[in-house]
Amino acid sequence: MITNEELEMMMIEIVAFSGDARTKLLSAVKEAKEGNLDHTHALINEAQELLNDAHKAQTNLLTAEARGEVTSPTILLVHAQDHLMTSMLLRDVIETLVDIYR
Repeated sequence: MITNEELEMMMIEIVAFSGDARTKLLSAVKEAKEGNLDHTHALINEAQELLNDAHKAQTNLLTAEARGEVTSPTILLVHAQDHLMTSMLLRDVIETLVDIYR
């Protein structure tokens, strides 16, 4: 059985990884504006790695819920999901913007 502390840590990981990815993505746009496309792509790749880590934490949460170890959503869970979804959407938008700058 998963403890409340472990559950909370999974949610915090999603927020942290997603937030770090968002920061990298916004930096990537800035680099694209300045014409630094090599650095832009490196930042997007780093952001993707962070989003992968967030997704792994999300999968762990989903697995715990499927086992009946998560009984009800919390504000922290909603916040974590919001962070992940908006960061993933931001990645898609920024990849399109970078294509335009090329």
